[in-house]
This record gives sequence, structure tokens and C-alpha cells, in this order.
Amino acid sequence: MNKRLLNLYSLKFNPFSSQLPADALWMPPPIQSFCWRIEQQIGEGGFALAVGDPGVGKSAALRILSEHLKGVRDLCVGTLTRPQAKMADFYRELGHLFGVSLSPNNRWHSSKSLREKWLAHIEAAVYRPVLLIDEAQEMNPLVLSELRLLASAELDSRSILTIILAGDQRLATRLEEPDWLPVASRIRSRLRLEALPPRALQECLNHLLKAAGNPKLLSPGLIQTLCEHAAGNLRLLMNMGNDLVAAACQQERETIDEKLYFEVFALDPKPLTKKP
Repeated sequence: MNKRLLNLYSLKFNPFSSQLPADALWMPPPIQSFCWRIEQQIGEGGFALAVGDPGVGKSAALRILSEHLKGVRDLCVGTLTRPQAKMADFYRELGHLFGVSLSPNNRWHSSKSLREKWLAHIEAAVYRPVLLIDEAQEMNPLVLSELRLLASAELDSRSILTIILAGDQRLATRLEEPDWLPVASRIRSRLRLEALPPRALQECLNHLLKAAGNPKLLSPGLIQTLCEHAAGNLRLLMNMGNDLVAAACQQERETIDEKLYFEVFALDPKPLTKKP
């Protein structure tokens, strides 16, 4: 269906896919500013934070940041894929990300090897290596504390790693807990993502359609309707758009407009009930 969709509407990719190319993602000013601040921070390291409700673009912001940091020469960027892992698996993944042979049962040796690797990188490239952690609200406090200690040197006066934590509002709440306060006090850059107004959603939609190669894929009226009914949520907007283009492709419609919207998202009529 995907290839058929692309051919039918002259698209480079599905603009509503969850696997959009990183260089096609929409970058509003707050994310652009966050990327610039992180680029300045990698010279000194430390923690950064991105929080927001589900579906407002946190993971996309991390993808944009990761793509942005690729432009920094010789910078090492790793993404932790299992934030919920316990200590042994946490060390195994760090070793894999940074190319260090570790023994999870020997934490002293593992931490020493990682720190030597990071210090060698700083010596060669000046920049602190970067670790991206999405869904960070799932992290075990003991693992996060271990990461904090791993990333500090010289009696906590020097950071040897740049760590970006991203998560929903539970992460912001957890950072107020006693076990998480040592990390909260070290956060140097913050990004708070919120529900977007229809105008911003429309800007995002127009950007994606243009990047996909067909800025007229949706009628202007449909774009306005989608943005007004997405509740400010980017994920909801993308899901509705994906349902529409799938239905249009199935029916081989030349025009994707409000008529199709009401057909796809029409509420089921309520059954009539007899009065007693």
C-alpha cells in the first residue's frame, strides 16, 4: 500500500508516517533554540531536559537534536534504548553504545573503562560525548544516580558527559522527589513542549506536505479542519492524516478534502430506543 500511495499522489514518503526522515521533521523555534543551547553545552557537559504531554513532539525533538549534532565534527552521540533497564543491562548498553568492553558484574572496572573512553574523546575532540534518553521517567533511580556519578569528575566540578533526558509530565514530577533532586539541580538546559494552537499545527502540516513533495495533497479546507480537531496534539494530527490518505488511496481519490474527512471520522449513529 505504501508504494501505491507514493505513486498515486507523487510523494517521496508518507508525510504522516511515524518514520519520517529526520531532515523532514518540522522544527519550531523552541526546538531550534534548544538544539542551539545543547550545541553550546556539549563543550562543558551536564544534564538537559525535554518534557511534555504524550504526542506533543518530544521524541521528534530528540531526533531533530540527534540530526543537528551530526554536524558537529567528531562528536560521539549515543541513544539509550532501554531506560527501564536495571544496572547490569544499563552497563551492557553503555558499553555497546560507546564501544567499550565491559563486565557488568565488575562495576568499578566498567565505570573506569567508560570514564577513560569519555576522557579520551574529550581530549581528542574537546566536546563531551552525548547520551540521549527518551522515556526517562521509566528510569530506575539507582541507575540514574549511577549515571550522574559516572558523568562527573574532579569532585563533581567537571562533567565528562552530556545527558539529555526526555519524558512526559511524570518525569517532571519525579525530578521533585528526593532521590532525583541531585539530577534536577544539575539540569542546565530545558525544553517544555505543550499543546500547539491550530496555526502552528497548520505550519507543521504545510511543512511536511512540502517536504514529501506534494504541498497540495490536502485541500486548504481539510488542513484547517484537521488542525482545529487535533486538540493541539501532533501525534493525533499525524494519525488522522494517515487515516485519510489511506482511505483516499484505497478509493483512488484524486482529491483529499473535507468530504472524505466526514466520511472517515463520521460518528456511528446512535441506535433508536423505544420509550417505555
